[in-house]
Amino acid sequence: MASGADELVFIPLGGVGEIGMNAYLYGFGPKQKRKWLMVDCGVSFAGDDLPGIDLVIPDVRFLEERRGDLVGIIITHAHEDHIGALIDLWPRLKAPVYATQFAADLLDIRRMQEQGAPKIPMNVVDRGTRLSLGPFDVEFVAVAHSIPESTALAIRTPVGTVLHTGDWKIDPNPGVSWTTDEKRLAEIGEEGVLALVCDSTNVIRGGESPSEKDVAATLVDLVATAKGRVAVTTFASNVARIRAVAEAALANGREVVAIGRAMDRVIQVATELGYLDGLPPFRGSDAYGYLPRDKVVALLTGSQGEPRAALARVAEDQHPDVALAPGDRVILSSRTIPGNEKAVGRIINNLIRQGIEVITDRSHLVHVSGHPRRGELEKMYGWVRPKVALPMHGEDLHLHEHAVLARSLGVPDVVELGDGDVILLGPGKPGVVDQIHHGRVFKDGSLLIGAADSTVSERRRLSFAGVVSVAVAIDGRGELIGDPAFEITGLPQVTRDGKPFEDVIEDAILNVVNGLSRQRRRDADLVENAIDRAVRAAVNEAWGKKPTCHVHVLVV
Repeated sequence: MASGADELVFIPLGGVGEIGMNAYLYGFGPKQKRKWLMVDCGVSFAGDDLPGIDLVIPDVRFLEERRGDLVGIIITHAHEDHIGALIDLWPRLKAPVYATQFAADLLDIRRMQEQGAPKIPMNVVDRGTRLSLGPFDVEFVAVAHSIPESTALAIRTPVGTVLHTGDWKIDPNPGVSWTTDEKRLAEIGEEGVLALVCDSTNVIRGGESPSEKDVAATLVDLVATAKGRVAVTTFASNVARIRAVAEAALANGREVVAIGRAMDRVIQVATELGYLDGLPPFRGSDAYGYLPRDKVVALLTGSQGEPRAALARVAEDQHPDVALAPGDRVILSSRTIPGNEKAVGRIINNLIRQGIEVITDRSHLVHVSGHPRRGELEKMYGWVRPKVALPMHGEDLHLHEHAVLARSLGVPDVVELGDGDVILLGPGKPGVVDQIHHGRVFKDGSLLIGAADSTVSERRRLSFAGVVSVAVAIDGRGELIGDPAFEITGLPQVTRDGKPFEDVIEDAILNVVNGLSRQRRRDADLVENAIDRAVRAAVNEAWGKKPTCHVHVLVV
């Protein structure tokens, strides 16, 4: 192929081989002069392996260097793993952003609550909208999902059309917002689809997902049979579930008390856009204590065990406004995201120890996924009939099983890929042709730090073996002035022989200082290094772990 020929490429910056951090690039044109379209700009949530880190966002250095050729950023829907990095990354990219009204409003509320967040000009689109962005013609196609106003994208280029599904499912009764526009998807398939870039999250499950309508019916029954208070936790973004809880409360003569900042944000936007029409107003947490036990349903954040969210604080009896008692019922109307099992299990156990009944999706239909099972994927492939399949949005198992499914359905080319891969879609044989710089950046408080930054590795060491801080003063003759001062954090109190670790550390300091000549003691750097080595070695011998050691020597 001539070096100046137009090519269509696809590059995932996140969201492949992982759940979350969805960020995808489409490039069109000659290799050195491509125009770029970004689809989604999401976060993933830090686990125990990243102490102190709040969020993980994609490294967009590759795109920053080509910012002048970025024609737009499109948000498929308002989940944090698709929109959550935009506030931090938009100042580096400064391209036009396109999103539905719900996503735009939710982002704006979040921005106003985050100090220093930039004002992001949003271009509001609707289902059926078509945009011309450089060489890309983009159509927004309605799909059902667990948040309102989710869209797939038909991205038309001179070498073919890509259907980028975003997150989707088939649900004829989604509760609020849109159903999947099967007719339009089939019409796009008739036009001809070069590639399908498709959600893989639920591919290992057969059949089709149950409907939100089924969950709503279950919730009505569970509220009706409850004798005491009812508390329900779900993803704050799931407006259909919020509405179902409110309808279940209304049908049983109860009022809904909404608790949690994220829940308040979503309810505000959903109310303004009419998704909660016909329901009584939600009450604030200050009303909870004044309502009879059989007249209240608490709607709580914290379905994933987040320690600062409402449910965790209630489970530990630390919430200022909300308390539960034996005989009350808690419904976890959500799926536990992999990695959060321990945190969720801790909350469940705390509640059960208090005599509170806990209901989960293991015993009742209180949650359905927003992602397609295998039967729904088969229908999508039947409507679209792509020449190329690119499984995305999932861990390696999901991506591989999706690839196997696509091949079994007769897709001519199936490309298994990873973050940073440059995939040629056309013209020519589809496949991985290059790799670009990619990775992740950590949101640490209000700062962004690189994955290679020493901050996280140092915190891991501190959490594993603690820290010893030592201060020593030496006079001009090389004599110690007073006793060494030191502080220990995170170490055991005594050794296996019962000797206090303070004595172990003090002995190590005095032995090394006394072992140096007076002349060498006047070299502060030499003494600091010697004490550091001696303290770490002494603690390691007594404990089997080497702490971080900070030593300051003052020569006066």
